[in-house]
Amino acid sequence: MAAGGFCKLPNGTVVVALNLPSPAADGPAGVRVLVHAQNRARALTRLRNLGLRSVYLRGNAAPPTPDEITAVLHHPDGLIWRTAPGGGVLTGPAPSVELWRPIRSLLGRPTAPA
Repeated sequence: MAAGGFCKLPNGTVVVALNLPSPAADGPAGVRVLVHAQNRARALTRLRNLGLRSVYLRGNAAPPTPDEITAVLHHPDGLIWRTAPGGGVLTGPAPSVELWRPIRSLLGRPTAPA
């Protein structure tokens, strides 16, 4: 289970934001994951297909900020992450110092050749 939220966009798609513990034992304490999809169910399915099996969205306590929505919409995969401040609990806007990264870098999957 993860804290998070979602935002429905004018075109009918959604952006789902989740605060998760790091899947890697030696990784960061917690991560903020953003997923762009047709609906909430498909967004969670995308994460489950990557191996994050116990991901559920309960409520809308931590919806994505406008900056987060812009970041995920401009990423070709529509699935990004960065370290969440405070051990995975996002209480306000995330610091702008850390860049968003593709999900493959978190899960240790090789990137596709250019």
